[in-house]
Amino acid sequence: MTTNIEKRIPLGLKPGDCIGIVAPASPFEESDFFSGIQILENMGFRVTFPEGIFTRSGYLAGSDVDRAAQVNAAFADTAVQAIVCARGGYGSMQILPYLDYADIRRHPKLLMGFSDITALLCALYQRSGLVSCHGPVITTLNRVGLKTLESVFNVLTTTGLSAITLRNGIVLSPGKASGPVICGNLTTLCHLVGTPFQPNMHAHILIIEDQGEKPYRIDRMLTQMKLAGVFNGLLGLGIGAFENCGEMDEVFTIIARIFNPMHIPILAGFEIGHGADNIAVPFGCEAVLDADHLMLTNCFTSGLRP
Repeated sequence: MTTNIEKRIPLGLKPGDCIGIVAPASPFEESDFFSGIQILENMGFRVTFPEGIFTRSGYLAGSDVDRAAQVNAAFADTAVQAIVCARGGYGSMQILPYLDYADIRRHPKLLMGFSDITALLCALYQRSGLVSCHGPVITTLNRVGLKTLESVFNVLTTTGLSAITLRNGIVLSPGKASGPVICGNLTTLCHLVGTPFQPNMHAHILIIEDQGEKPYRIDRMLTQMKLAGVFNGLLGLGIGAFENCGEMDEVFTIIARIFNPMHIPILAGFEIGHGADNIAVPFGCEAVLDADHLMLTNCFTSGLRP
């Protein structure tokens, strides 16, 4: 569950570069899929996807082996420069044992997704050292605002993090911390505990989001993770959207009770997750969380092409 693997930062895209779409989790509506493709094409990119991407197998987009093969093939394909997931939902954890992490490390490409895709982002970072992107999936691109689309374009073309200043930020614990960012869905992160793909959060900044979880379940997940030692050495905490999770004051009280004994900066109000906006954040990038000034800023050199 710990790793000293050297980080791999993908190169940013250029106009005309090709983005591959994969479906590692649940099936999806074709209308949303093609709307998302149109948005990426309007940004100046070409898009490709495998023939079997529309396969449905119950609540999954095909068999575990086939979904993993899509991901492996996209990383191995020299014509593809970045990868965007079609949808989250459920199923990413099932494909983790079938991914070729050594080959993925040899072909570093930015992979973007959120929600259930958190499992994939964690595994790629843990096993391949790959900096990826927590951001919209292809089928949500037509439902987010301009701010999110601008952040997606920025991360795709620079693999870097633009400064995020929270207009409605809430400081749950003051302070400032710097370290690599782990960003993802709380439920999915909790389900990785005890597996070989559990992320090592020591000396990291964590940003969490979720939807449809009652406060007591949020308490239970965070308590389990804390008792399991997952948060040992955590440097800072950001709180994204907790949609349909009850009163946010109650969620904040739970988070403060669990994390305040750690004396780390805690900043809420990030437009990240299942809300109206879902700002793209490079997963694994070096950043500074400044709770006092309501900011998350970049502190690493992005991998621009010459």
